[in-house]
Amino acid sequence: MRINYKFTKALLMLIPLLHGNSLTAGIPEPGPSVMRLPVFIENEKLELTVAEGFEVKTLVAGMDSPRWPIVLPNGSILVSGSKTEALPNMPEETIRLLTSMNIFGKSPNTVIQIDVNQNPPELKNLIQDLNQPFGMLYTNESLYVANTDSVIRYPFKNFILSGDAEKIIDLPSGPPNNHWTRNIILNQTGDKILIAVGSGTNVNAEGVNEKDRAAIWEINLDGSQKKIHAFGLRNPVGLDFYTENGSLWVTVNERDGIGEFTPPDYLTEVKEGAFYGWPYVYFKDYADPTQVQLNPDKVKQAKQTSLMPDLPLDAHSVPLGLLFHSGKNIDDKYQDGAFVVRRGGVSTSKLTGYDVLFIPFIDGKPTGIIETFLSGFIASEDRGEIYGRPVGITEDNIGNILITDDVGGRLLIISRKKED
Repeated sequence: MRINYKFTKALLMLIPLLHGNSLTAGIPEPGPSVMRLPVFIENEKLELTVAEGFEVKTLVAGMDSPRWPIVLPNGSILVSGSKTEALPNMPEETIRLLTSMNIFGKSPNTVIQIDVNQNPPELKNLIQDLNQPFGMLYTNESLYVANTDSVIRYPFKNFILSGDAEKIIDLPSGPPNNHWTRNIILNQTGDKILIAVGSGTNVNAEGVNEKDRAAIWEINLDGSQKKIHAFGLRNPVGLDFYTENGSLWVTVNERDGIGEFTPPDYLTEVKEGAFYGWPYVYFKDYADPTQVQLNPDKVKQAKQTSLMPDLPLDAHSVPLGLLFHSGKNIDDKYQDGAFVVRRGGVSTSKLTGYDVLFIPFIDGKPTGIIETFLSGFIASEDRGEIYGRPVGITEDNIGNILITDDVGGRLLIISRKKED
């Protein structure tokens, strides 16, 4: 049965009205915090559940901490490999468990190139000895890689490395350096790079210098003319442009330690020059308890000057990857909305996240509907067992969706089912 999606979109337009046009109503008050570390279970025959009309399979297995994927114009895939290497003030027992799950330890510090024209796909160690690499981009026969402490550029003519890396800009990297991932994307005119730089602390109770962190930077392709595009974003990660109007959107991981259910992580449009509240407030109207004690005047000011994020997601669900699909080889339904990958967190008693969401848009904004697009990473809720943690998302040159699973060491591919 084929759904009339134009009719469905008309119904979706009523959702904000039915909810009083407030997608942030009812954010829970601060309360007790919890920690529940998931247990990773090996599963070579992983069976995931994907939305109707699609199929999902493992394209590559056995990778070392695959984090962020990009697809080159020639169809080959690059995947950065990196891992958390520092956990300040974390109990030794927790560190041992995280190490056993391949979440914590020596980072592989690689960029892997995958030739999908081979069967099975052929992997090559393209770059080694990086420093916790994450985001990458290709433009003007150059490959840019975002380490935790810098953005570097390689000559990449004909998709072959032809020289050494050149550092184009330093990035703040602590200590402390809790949010070490650095994502980069090209702006729509191709002459600027945007860089997501997370905060080094939770809510800066320590009073350290967080200048230029919890922000999105903008630089020229050579690293010059740096400016802060937006700030007050505790840990911005996924960046993408909404295809309908060119607006910039970001996934953000909010603060820990003030409750199992608050504050929500979120997806929001990024307005140039805007402030989003961290560390003083969250969701504009909610004061951070620590900052109320430390900086009451700044809290009061932040309530007046910060912007309200567009769409709250579950607290501690860790939204990372973000994709607005091009519309190639995909149902009409998924041509106007955002795919969000949630890695799952450890600060809830119930395993939260570990999935890929689809969020429909209307008139350039989320409708408030949140759909599960991909699930099945949770092996047992009762035992707290997982098969993996999805991280990054991109689209190949024919519209297939690629998703990394860093704990499971996989690169997944989601394609449209062929009609009988």
